[in-house]
Amino acid sequence: MTSGTGTAVSASTAAPTGVPGPEEMSMSRALNRALHDALAADDRVYLLGEDIGALGGVFRVTDGLARRFGESRVSDTPLAEAGILGTAVGLAIRGYRPVVEIQFDGFVYPAYDQIVCQVAKMHYRSQGKVKIPMVIRIPFGGGIGAVEHHSESPETLFAHVAGLKVVACGDPVDAYWMIQQAIKSDDPVIFFEPKRRYHEKAELDETTGPARPLYQAKVVREGTDATLFCYGPMVKTCLQAAEAAVEDGRNLEVVDLRSIAPLDLATIFASVKKTRRALVVHEAPLSLGTGSELAARVSEECFYHLEAPVLRVTGYDTPYPPSRMEEEYLPDLGRVLDGVDRVMEY
Repeated sequence: MTSGTGTAVSASTAAPTGVPGPEEMSMSRALNRALHDALAADDRVYLLGEDIGALGGVFRVTDGLARRFGESRVSDTPLAEAGILGTAVGLAIRGYRPVVEIQFDGFVYPAYDQIVCQVAKMHYRSQGKVKIPMVIRIPFGGGIGAVEHHSESPETLFAHVAGLKVVACGDPVDAYWMIQQAIKSDDPVIFFEPKRRYHEKAELDETTGPARPLYQAKVVREGTDATLFCYGPMVKTCLQAAEAAVEDGRNLEVVDLRSIAPLDLATIFASVKKTRRALVVHEAPLSLGTGSELAARVSEECFYHLEAPVLRVTGYDTPYPPSRMEEEYLPDLGRVLDGVDRVMEY
């Protein structure tokens, strides 16, 4: 093993990644493939987390990687999130590119001090001399019937912190490319993965390269009457709502934000100026969420283009409920279509 000098692993050491061309795969498999490719391409990449080695992770995202690359590069850690992040900070300072897995969203809080006080500030504090090229993977959101602390949406806690980039993948193709782009970035990236979408599949062609930069939103459905802004687990829900709205004669545009910090304001503003109505959908609570910032920015920049106020369909301002009640908490098809009705009534 070399020091953190960026020595690339030779092509002959990398395991085959399948036949060339498109292949249908789930999000969890796409992430696994992407992490394999990142480990094979750069010996500075290290994976750390609870049960990610022998077990392959709770969601099997790291399955087989420890056998392929060894326990020194895919390391099981103690159940100590602050210690995991502290170790990753030291690796990043030494020139490595650690990829940390937080097993569930609600487990990240013991590491919040390290993330906010060290990961986010080290580059600024050192006047640019020290970089923290780190990715912190967090499965997030609800819908899996889990117990307390296993179904949360803490994205705005990190989006508020200067020095952190915050992104969320919404489909297997984005999962594959975005995690590799995040690993190559010199900025610390909080990488949210919608856990209830891990098993959903899409066709992925690994030979094409990423379709867009990491922090750029994408229009996943063109429309003219109103825009649904979403990310992570809500992308599928909003696409379903747009299809259902066709029966009411409404043509909805769906924009996957992909990046929460920074927001791709150019894409957001262009869509609003076209459709003149906007609805923001996310699982996180209503107050001070991503939807609040997006609504404020759109109101400032697109005020004279708007035919209605920017509305929001979100989780509620309560702790995440017990699993038997999560269907009442999470935005679903009916709540999104109700929001569409309200924004179209103005």
